Amino acid sequence: MKVSTRQWLDFAKADLQNCNRILDDDFLTAIVAFHSQQAAEKSFKALIVEKGLAIPHIHSLVRLHNIVESILDQPFDNRELLSLDKVYTSSRYPCDIGMIETGKPTIADAKEFTKVLRIYST
Repeated sequence: MKVSTRQWLDFAKADLQNCNRILDDDFLTAIVAFHSQQAAEKSFKALIVEKGLAIPHIHSLVRLHNIVESILDQPFDNRELLSLDKVYTSSRYPCDIGMIETGKPTIADAKEFTKVLRIYST
């Protein structure tokens, strides 16, 4: 594994560990959503680096997934990726707190976001 690939994966792991530490705090569910998206994005970018491709300057998990889908053992469900994409852009600023259809994510929503990542990080 390339050194740069390992660095991307370490940053993704840090995001996921952050999610796990704050997962049950109702006040921090938007932060869990954001870091869940970030963990997935950095993992996809690690695969792109490992393939020897240039990392695109995009944040869309759907688009990144399209680049690495052929090398994944188990592809992601596009609905899950779209959900994570939605929370990335709208979880960054308070005016956009209604980041999912039901508003601020609940603890159950946050657990769903991180559950998707746990499935693919094993």
